[in-house]
Amino acid sequence: MTKRPFDMPPLEWIRAFEAAARCGSFTAAAAETGLTQSAVSQRIGQLEKRLGTALFLRRPRSIELTVEGEAWLPHVRSAFGGLHDSYEALFGAGRGQMTVSASQSIIDLWLHPRLEKLGEFSGGQLVIQTMVLGAHDAAVDDIIKFRYGSGDWPHDLAQQLFDERIAPIASPGFARRGGDWTDWPRIACAGPRPGWNAWASRFGIPTTPIPHLRFDTFASALNAARSGMGVLLGSLPLCAADLAAGRLVRLSDDVLEHHESYWALASTDAIARPEWELLSAILRSDFDQA
Repeated sequence: MTKRPFDMPPLEWIRAFEAAARCGSFTAAAAETGLTQSAVSQRIGQLEKRLGTALFLRRPRSIELTVEGEAWLPHVRSAFGGLHDSYEALFGAGRGQMTVSASQSIIDLWLHPRLEKLGEFSGGQLVIQTMVLGAHDAAVDDIIKFRYGSGDWPHDLAQQLFDERIAPIASPGFARRGGDWTDWPRIACAGPRPGWNAWASRFGIPTTPIPHLRFDTFASALNAARSGMGVLLGSLPLCAADLAAGRLVRLSDDVLEHHESYWALASTDAIARPEWELLSAILRSDFDQA
């Protein structure tokens, strides 16, 4: 006796089910898929008839997944995710462009040393957009973003670049002046990274002198420290190259560890998961923690 092959429901029926389950209503699913509400309802009804079970409980103003619907939904999402990843891996490389958005500090101090590898990885044009000062939002779109925070963004893909470690640094010439470094002129930098008040509270040094220079980007503050303009609380991972080359020196063995750091963020519309793993390895490569 010949075994009858599985009678797979049409993909558009399953797509309507997944969209309705994720959006929480047939109306919202219709808006997302470009169908009418009645078309979404009809496709889900046909799917339920084919499966021989209800997938949703229809309320007067809402829908709710049945036990069977809840059990099937993770498998449907996994299948769609696999289709998306295989499509990107096999056919997506031909797009030939990768766009990233980052602050000037991350561009200068983290991406530039890796540009050659990033260019080879992109397989085409690498577009780097400087993040507008103060714009720390991270919309889920087709741009790979670098943002500072604790990692709680709604993106499918996220990779922490480094563990944040902060310490006082200065140029070698500036460091040769006499006295205690805590009395020397200070440089401050605006932004989410802990500053001099946090360091004073943690390690019990005076809150004075008040910084005589204050910058709105870490890259600018770092340039001032390189030029011998004062002591800066520097991110050790971002300063690793300067410390290794002797352009800057640490003034204390104490380290202020911080729970926030820079992250690379992307959606699966921007990059497939297998490619993301390769990109993450490049972004974390040659990490020299001072």
